[in-house]
Amino acid sequence: MARLALTVLAAGAVVTLLVIGGRALLVSPGGQVPERERASAPATGLATAPASDATARVPTVRIECLAETCPVVTVRVPGGDVLHHHEMTRGEELNYFEPELDVVLSDAGTVRVTENGKPREHGESGEREAFTVGEPG
Repeated sequence: MARLALTVLAAGAVVTLLVIGGRALLVSPGGQVPERERASAPATGLATAPASDATARVPTVRIECLAETCPVVTVRVPGGDVLHHHEMTRGEELNYFEPELDVVLSDAGTVRVTENGKPREHGESGEREAFTVGEPG
């Protein structure tokens, strides 16, 4: 009976350590999700509280997947970091606030793109599209 109790206790300790370790890997040292991950995280409606019109930040580019699977979408800072390079799923959104971004859509007909708060013309199904977006001004 004592061996069974020790086994259950040890299993519980292992599970607890795995949960704590997993959470530690997902959160940055300051306890905040890094800015880049926040910008590309899918919108859930719970992520942020609504901001007033005067303080609302409009993303430089916003991309929303409209199909079940949207082929590879690439977003990068010109001459710099690749911020996103993979497929998206229905309802997944990307929001980036960098001053200038290069965007490549493998199938422009599967996504809705908004540039600085203004809808971009919807591409043709199966059409590859590449463009650069910059902040207005």
